[in-house]
Amino acid sequence: MKQLVLDIRPDAPPTLENFVAGANAELVATVSLLAATSTARQLPARHVYVWGPAGSGRSHLLRASIALARESGRPTHLLAADDVDDALPETADALVAVDDIDRLSPEAQVALFNAFNRSRGNGQSLLLAGPAAPLGLSLREDLRTRIGQSLVYEVQPLDDDSRATILATLAERRGLRLADEVVDFLLRHGRRELPSLLAVLDALDAASLERKRPITLPLLREMMQQGLQI
Repeated sequence: MKQLVLDIRPDAPPTLENFVAGANAELVATVSLLAATSTARQLPARHVYVWGPAGSGRSHLLRASIALARESGRPTHLLAADDVDDALPETADALVAVDDIDRLSPEAQVALFNAFNRSRGNGQSLLLAGPAAPLGLSLREDLRTRIGQSLVYEVQPLDDDSRATILATLAERRGLRLADEVVDFLLRHGRRELPSLLAVLDALDAASLERKRPITLPLLREMMQQGLQI
């Protein structure tokens, strides 16, 4: 049975506990070890690269890992690729996370390559995220090679059973009764990314409370006629 880690608040601060793990249990365990200097040494490589399409949860994982590292007392830096110039922080023993590395400028690519070279001496770990496997990144060859030598994980998408379980569990925690036909309709006809499904659930929750009606397929169809995008 797949582990599902849930949080009912879409705007909750990202943590590894409220990341929907699904088939990504090994990835979650790896970044958990990476977060603390002492446990990072247990990993077969010092650095981790996480890839997947937009909305897959890779940015959540970076932010959650940085939060866990801070809690453990490890120095941290979290950077978007667009904010990296010609150097990365050299803080000793830090966890340095860089998101959307496919967007790194030529100067920033050199900075990341140099960070790889310094890491053995300064004890840093790099946690990187991007939209494609290392070979698919439009980066300089020597940098792609270094990234490929890291622990590389593709964020695995949720399956429909996991999505249905998540929706049903979140509805139950809110005290809602979510008809099976509503879930089936959303998974058959709607956008299947989790953020979209949670946004629809929020809209149904508000409409059910306002109209004092249960969440049924007729209510969903009525909301769609009024402009709800699923």
